[in-house]
Amino acid sequence: MIRNALNTDTQDLFGLISLCFAEYPGCFVDPHNDLADLLQPEKCYMDKNGTLWVIEDETGRICACCGVDFQTPDTAELHRLYVRKDSRKKGLAQTLLRCAEEHARRQGARNLILWSDTRFKTAHEFYAKTGFEKLGDGRVLNDISNSSEYGFRKIL
Repeated sequence: MIRNALNTDTQDLFGLISLCFAEYPGCFVDPHNDLADLLQPEKCYMDKNGTLWVIEDETGRICACCGVDFQTPDTAELHRLYVRKDSRKKGLAQTLLRCAEEHARRQGARNLILWSDTRFKTAHEFYAKTGFEKLGDGRVLNDISNSSEYGFRKIL
């Protein structure tokens, strides 16, 4: 079941992202500095004309999520596209990406951008297959995981 995230989903969202990060050595979850948008997802995303969607598994646990908001009127930014390992290869990421793209188009965006940790190679392959192009050299975040990220863009 796909739905908009609620503020009461915070614990499940942190759990999902913790499981995804655990697949990569050196990736850690820092809810206070790196994931502040998940403390109140309803308010955080609505403040920027966006939304965060979640998909629940058959037990009602969140197994996937994806958000989008707007940096400028013509540029939407994709956030938090994560799918729990046991729920992958079922089309959930594509479903969530379609929701984000449709929402962005309805709001008038012509571009969809995202940032992805350089360690997330499988995600980069997914983005390439779905029409994103890698941009420039990336950026360094100076976060708890010492993350470096690549930027990606898709013209809508």
